[in-house]
Amino acid sequence: MRFLKTITMSAALAVAASAAIADKLPLGNISSYLNGLTTAKGEFTQINGDGTISTGTIYIKRPGRVRFEYNAPDTGLVVAGSNTVVIYDTKSNQPPETYPLARTPLSIILAKDVNLGQARMVTGHTFDGTATTVTAQDPENPQYGNIQMKFTGPQPELRQWIINDGNGGQTTVVLGDLQKGGNLPNRLFDVGSPGSNNR
Repeated sequence: MRFLKTITMSAALAVAASAAIADKLPLGNISSYLNGLTTAKGEFTQINGDGTISTGTIYIKRPGRVRFEYNAPDTGLVVAGSNTVVIYDTKSNQPPETYPLARTPLSIILAKDVNLGQARMVTGHTFDGTATTVTAQDPENPQYGNIQMKFTGPQPELRQWIINDGNGGQTTVVLGDLQKGGNLPNRLFDVGSPGSNNR
């Protein structure tokens, strides 16, 4: 009986392992999902490198545009558009911080054509029984850092990302349910206008 039980348990573990492998989302499916994510809006929670937590609303308009509006008491606003990322502190007299979008790992999922099958782009592709995690970088500029994206399935849904920037900083963004589709006005992504009254 012990031998039979061992065989049965081994078979059950083998089936479970096969199911886990089958549930790992292929990179091609994830690329197609991201390419189909033209517009989206939803709530997010951000865990900063110093452990502080912020919340707000994210607007995505691919390719190349995203907007993070932070809830009070935070006074920040991050807008990406026109190949530029601008970080505003709406209550500060200091000028906004500006970076080329191409130098941030977020550009990978905002690209016009996401292709995670590109050589040297994906450095990690794992499944933990619940979610598929993909770590990707700019294959031509790995010094810009990477983005670690978490998807649930069987149809891919982006749930979280962690940005590891080229300076050793780390920022985690946990997404609520995204409302996909619909029209988002281009003024939301105007990097020259920090106003948050366009919701």
